[in-house]
Amino acid sequence: MGGPEWLFFLPMIFFQGVAKIYDHLSPALEDVTLEIKQGEFVSLAGRSGAGKSTLIKLLIGEEKPSRGRVFFGQYEVNKLGSSELPQFRRHIGVVFQDFRLLPTKTAFENVAFALEVEGRAQREINELVPQVLDMVGLAEKSKNFPHELSGGEKQRVAIARAMIHRPEVIIADEPTGNLDPFHTAEIIKLLEKINQLGTTVILATHDKEIINNLEKRVITLDRGRVFRDEVKGKYILV
Repeated sequence: MGGPEWLFFLPMIFFQGVAKIYDHLSPALEDVTLEIKQGEFVSLAGRSGAGKSTLIKLLIGEEKPSRGRVFFGQYEVNKLGSSELPQFRRHIGVVFQDFRLLPTKTAFENVAFALEVEGRAQREINELVPQVLDMVGLAEKSKNFPHELSGGEKQRVAIARAMIHRPEVIIADEPTGNLDPFHTAEIIKLLEKINQLGTTVILATHDKEIINNLEKRVITLDRGRVFRDEVKGKYILV
């Protein structure tokens, strides 16, 4: 590749020959090259230990690759220093299986907290937080504490918190792992809605039914390598 101008022609997310080795016996990722375009909905599939979580950690800069390069837009993530990461991570919202809500704060306060740590003005917080809570269908639950919410509602608060910076990408790491089938369907519909509004969605899951019902792109990892990459993929493991 030539000079810096080639960066403008990269896909939104690009893993180039990426390996991550924690010990020499079992690389977590090996020779991974893949791209994700803006506006895609991509499912990451694979057994436990296949490399899904490592891939996510490399994308958000929590880990650095042993080899290869990771790009997000015009950022080369693996070269970002610790002082640059907070600003970079505002481009990405992350949703976890265990919600990670603050138990002593209301739904409103949990979402607002992400803005408060940036020093945003209270007037701006009061304007933005109700908008995202309404988007996830929780406008009437803004004053409820986590223990007063169902599992699905807690995950919707977590999604609202992830969306508060209007990120280009939402990463959902096993977001339905603690939910029953009804609330699972609700969360997947919400992620599809967010995607339809233009946000790229990366869903890491081992739920066969979710992947097969979505009929969207599936990247399947096996022992740290990309095993399959299909536009309308199914849940197929080795």
